[in-house]
Amino acid sequence: MSKEVAVRIVIVVLFLIAFAMTSTQVFADADDMKWITQCMKDNMNEGAKEDVVFKYCQCMNNKMDSNETKSISQWEKSHPNEMKDCEKQSGWK
Repeated sequence: MSKEVAVRIVIVVLFLIAFAMTSTQVFADADDMKWITQCMKDNMNEGAKEDVVFKYCQCMNNKMDSNETKSISQWEKSHPNEMKDCEKQSGWK
């Protein structure tokens, strides 16, 4: 893993922690954070700002059943309507 990637991951994690502390929405559990963090890593190079990616990943996570075993990135491929809705809600263009 390059130094740049490691720094970006640290920034993403710190952003998630800061957002979680200031957000009015409470995460259901640590598993949700794991899925959202992975989704953010998967979408880091898609051209959207980190806060937009976070909102998108959080929205997608909220739409998924809590017993889902697929990652958000895997799940979104078979749920295009949910993906479009979360893109709209997050401001992803």
